[in-house]
Amino acid sequence: MQIASPPPTFPLVRCGPSGWAHKHWQGVVYPSGTGTDFSPLEFLAARFDTLEITSSFTHMVKPEVALNWTHHVSGNRDFRFTARVNRQFTHERNLDAAALRAFRDGLALLAERNRLGCLVMQFPASFKFTRENREFFIQLRRALHDFPLAAEFRHRSWNLEEAVGTLIDYHVSFANIDHPAAVWATPPTSRLTWRVGYVKLHGQRVGPGHEQFDDRGAAASGNDYLYNVEQLAEWRKRIDAVARFAESTYVVFNNDGAGHSVVNALQMQSLLATPVATPASKPRTAAAPLLAPSRAA
Repeated sequence: MQIASPPPTFPLVRCGPSGWAHKHWQGVVYPSGTGTDFSPLEFLAARFDTLEITSSFTHMVKPEVALNWTHHVSGNRDFRFTARVNRQFTHERNLDAAALRAFRDGLALLAERNRLGCLVMQFPASFKFTRENREFFIQLRRALHDFPLAAEFRHRSWNLEEAVGTLIDYHVSFANIDHPAAVWATPPTSRLTWRVGYVKLHGQRVGPGHEQFDDRGAAASGNDYLYNVEQLAEWRKRIDAVARFAESTYVVFNNDGAGHSVVNALQMQSLLATPVATPASKPRTAAAPLLAPSRAA
């Protein structure tokens, strides 16, 4: 069965944080003293139109878990998840048929219920654009052919014309990312290689021991980088350039330390909702209160 991306609905640009099961958000993002009936997912889905599923990177999502997630976001008809492709495929390069089937089965349920925007193939910095890696990328894309896909590359070699052409040829979205500066690092971009636009903002600093930004536990204590308004305004320009031609665009913040991904996602939502100034008009400056629901429950 072909799993197509859901038809676009307003808003076409969805913005939100990466993950929601962060223990260090208790009392910071989530209210203190909440009981067992409190749903972090429902809480965030009332304020954002997307969240990135992070657990799929290290575990296979069970269909019953995915079904439960759909219930918690049911109050927001515009909500779509994005999800990281399991590291067994992107990092270990092990395309075991049983593992692929287990991975697909859980997330297919989200797609069937129009709750999945795309899967994100998050490759390590060591994954350079070489003939061998290009062939593996195509092999993985074919293994997940019935899902909408985005590719997040850390190595700047994937900015080469031939590399970008590969994404266009195989209908994979180029993830425009912001991450710690390095000689090998992918620079800021505003590329659109397929109908889905993707932007991931990791912050420009990671914890000690993670200078290579290779996903080995950097999120355990949280990346507490906080974007300032000027930085967000620059990324808003890139997002506008992508969203102008995309059917739908996802903007995800991965700087979860101290709840900064939530703060920056709310700020970006406000920026995106503010018209660009023209000689005949001035932009609106009012923003919603921090963590106030964006719609009625």
